[in-house]
Amino acid sequence: MQIQKVFQAGNSQVVAIPKDMAREMGFKVGRKVVMEKTADGRGVVIKRADEGTQKPSKAKANEEFQSWLTQFMEENGEILDELALR
Repeated sequence: MQIQKVFQAGNSQVVAIPKDMAREMGFKVGRKVVMEKTADGRGVVIKRADEGTQKPSKAKANEEFQSWLTQFMEENGEILDELALR
């Protein structure tokens, strides 16, 4: 365990990751990380963004949207047609 001090950098508050720990964890300058608050709200967990935390692919998002749109049109198509005629 290491104790680090929080310091100001511009408008942000920063905690430095010690060099040996950063190397061990694969953190490099510019690497994206995910920060999450612990359940008790007293801590922070920092993970590399490549550990299953990426956004869904565009193809998957398009598939989900298309499914939603199809269902929406089935349920509301008549109402939309009526509104379009006004």
